[in-house]
Amino acid sequence: MNTNLLAIFPELLLLLLGITILIVDPFWKESDRRVNLGWMSAIGLIGIIILSLLFAKPGEPQSVLGGMVRYDSLGFVFKMMFIFTAGITSLFFMDTEKLATRAEAYLMLIAATIGMNFMASATDLVMIYLAIETTSIPMYVLSGFLLGDKKSTEAGFKYLLFGAFTSAIFLYGLSLVYGFSGTTQIMDMRGHFGSFNPVSGGLIFLLIVGLGFKISMVPFHFWAPDTYEGAPSPVAGFLSTASKAAGFAVLMRIFIMAFPQIAADWQMLLAILATLSMTLGNLVALAQTNMKRLLAYSSIAHAGYAMIGLVTNSKLGIEAVIYYLIAYILTNMAAFGIITVFHKTTGSDEIRAYDGMSRRSPYLGLAMMVAFLSLAGMPPFGGFIGKVLVFTAAIEKGWYWLVFVGIFNSIIGVYYYLTTLKYVYLYRMEGENEEAHPIAISRPVAIGLMVVTLGIVVVGVFFAPWFSMATQAASSLF
Repeated sequence: MNTNLLAIFPELLLLLLGITILIVDPFWKESDRRVNLGWMSAIGLIGIIILSLLFAKPGEPQSVLGGMVRYDSLGFVFKMMFIFTAGITSLFFMDTEKLATRAEAYLMLIAATIGMNFMASATDLVMIYLAIETTSIPMYVLSGFLLGDKKSTEAGFKYLLFGAFTSAIFLYGLSLVYGFSGTTQIMDMRGHFGSFNPVSGGLIFLLIVGLGFKISMVPFHFWAPDTYEGAPSPVAGFLSTASKAAGFAVLMRIFIMAFPQIAADWQMLLAILATLSMTLGNLVALAQTNMKRLLAYSSIAHAGYAMIGLVTNSKLGIEAVIYYLIAYILTNMAAFGIITVFHKTTGSDEIRAYDGMSRRSPYLGLAMMVAFLSLAGMPPFGGFIGKVLVFTAAIEKGWYWLVFVGIFNSIIGVYYYLTTLKYVYLYRMEGENEEAHPIAISRPVAIGLMVVTLGIVVVGVFFAPWFSMATQAASSLF
């Protein structure tokens, strides 16, 4: 097969899946759509992963499509992560009534995944911007999809408003990069920014504004808590995982490939922002009483942890970031899957509503314990290995103070994660018999939760294959 086609093979299959969903949807009865749309999307997305692994694995890195896209292991690993996350999200959609029967919701999910795929592989400024917008616009729609819900409408509007603002700043930054370098190709920019000066510093700041918004990094995090709280839970889960990972993919491409000569300066800037993200995210999370807002601030903190690996500007650091994102995606998907199920039964996202949940559903309680202990960085789960790797990479490059900040913030995180589990396991429903109020778990959500929960354990215990995959992906940048 032609290399140009192989490079976009997953995206072509995603496009075909989206078109197929739109074509067959009108022929199904309303009662059949909930099951058919969800299973068709989930099975189709998993099928795309299998076909891509069989036929489209890259060899040596190549620039294709006129230099717009780079066909390499880094982009491929991220693409598989995005498609997997979309597949699990499709299963969670089936438990949200107003999403489950709407073909356009699944189409928006697939369209956003296509955009993320191009974000991971784009090496041209024009393609990067188009990919980000292809990702963002469907996510604006999905965040405000529940039109009868004021919080959902507010979430979509805030995400759109702040997203459009930061997108304009990012586009201005890209235009200046092109103006000073004379090229839109990232690989050709290295010689044009040989020293740090007010111009290069301003350009880096403008780029960080746009990409910092995508990964909800302080001080560009202000949209995340309200959007996560108001958006449908599966959409919030997809935003907090795949969208964040896509932002990191672009950050790695641009900063490591385009600005290596001024690395010392952007490293310090990102280190400061990582410190702010970890500290503010964890401290504000302590005061939260809503589960989705707690996970939003937790997500901000985890952006800071992952940023530590990028700050090192080393091969081990990038390997650590990729591994960290794999574990984080599995963990946060489990957390938001649990919220999806719990909200459907109780209609509440308040943390105190989780009192006695382990007695109402032991399996759901176990899944929540695995997810939150992984977020806290406890062994033997994936989150523990991820933190060990980013801290090791930072120590290797002499960023001792940043490691200290990361460890201190991890201790703060442990407190509120364990406090939440205390409500789940130690507290009781006031005046109620928990066994008389079971939490029903539908088959699609049960399958999704089982996959990601086992994944958290597997990535933490059998970490060698995943680290090897991260190593192969990181080698594309060095």
